[in-house]
Amino acid sequence: MIILGSDHAGFELKEAIKKHLEEKGLNCIDKGTHSTDSVDYAPIAVKVSREVLANEGSLGVLCCGTGIGISIAANKVKGIRAACCSNVFCAKMTRMHNNANIIALGGRVTDIDTAKKMVDIFINTQFEGGRHQRRINQITAIENDEIDEI
Repeated sequence: MIILGSDHAGFELKEAIKKHLEEKGLNCIDKGTHSTDSVDYAPIAVKVSREVLANEGSLGVLCCGTGIGISIAANKVKGIRAACCSNVFCAKMTRMHNNANIIALGGRVTDIDTAKKMVDIFINTQFEGGRHQRRINQITAIENDEIDEI
């Protein structure tokens, strides 16, 4: 399951990605926004993040103007690893090495074809584990305020 969300600046990109994923037969949940009317990105990031966490194995796609603000907001939700990506290499590596569960994209800085490619790679790439799991565990420890320094 793919959970999508955007603010007004990322709306058109989100809609194009949603259509692309649905045409591939993927189950998508759209947490908004549903127009280009101005809306804050933080509440959308929280809705998508909570839905991703509630549905084991699901991934999220967030879009705002740059992908930066919405990814920062999503990363405040415990258990979320949202990565703002600008190219297919980053989209692949954030799944392989960071086990990211949300990709964030910028509607004002990313063309639709590139965004579709990034999302396809993101959802089809598996986490490698191994030495990378140690690093994910460190991130989780920081999130849980369990360590003073790494």
